[in-house]
Amino acid sequence: MNTGGEREQAPAHEPGSAQPVSGDEQPRVSDAVSAALGEAARRAGLDPAQDVTARRAVWAAIGGWRGILESVLPSLAFLVLYTLTSELLLALGVSVGLAVVFTAVRLIARSSVNAALGGLIAAAAAAALALWTGRAEDNFVLGFITNGVYGSAFLVSALVGWSLIGLAVGFLMGEGTAWRRDPRKRRVFFWLAIAWAALFAARLIVQLPFYFAGDVTALGTTKLLMGIPLFAPLIAVTWLVVRVLYPSRTE
Repeated sequence: MNTGGEREQAPAHEPGSAQPVSGDEQPRVSDAVSAALGEAARRAGLDPAQDVTARRAVWAAIGGWRGILESVLPSLAFLVLYTLTSELLLALGVSVGLAVVFTAVRLIARSSVNAALGGLIAAAAAAALALWTGRAEDNFVLGFITNGVYGSAFLVSALVGWSLIGLAVGFLMGEGTAWRRDPRKRRVFFWLAIAWAALFAARLIVQLPFYFAGDVTALGTTKLLMGIPLFAPLIAVTWLVVRVLYPSRTE
């Protein structure tokens, strides 16, 4: 079983078929990235080697009802309070306060605090920036940066032939980077990475005009609508496509 230690060649006509560089450094790096991505997917409940339905996989990825509340309520509270009162400090205080509550609940329950803690740190940093500038729309700047970084990572990984989806799945399915020798898998993982890049790009394309216009209500609304409602279906599509690619391991 190849784990990326051999030089691999891809047909020139295949999408994302950039040639890997020679030497041992890149395989070691790709193995490390693959392991990190795979473990992150596994912790999120997205292990295609497990015999679960797409619905259960998506539910696990979004964290169930608790994950939905942690993702939606702080932003919703900020949106509603600022729209009704135009009080930036009040809206930010309640938003960050909810994130603190969610994190405390997880700590008390001794459950995983990674998602809640990450949300708390992001909410606090975004609130600090908005308070520093005095502009409510700046509460969304860190989200723009996150979408830009994630979207760029998925896009670049697809274009250079090392799809982040492929790296994660290769680790989880125990084949390392051997998927790169299979034109069908390369093509599928290329387009899945492009689809994820498109999701993050769409958020920026839709939301940035509202940011520059200073329309906080429209910005907050589109952020909510382009969050879980778009994330969950793409998770489902990715899950189903990967299971089709590995029928002998998932059926």
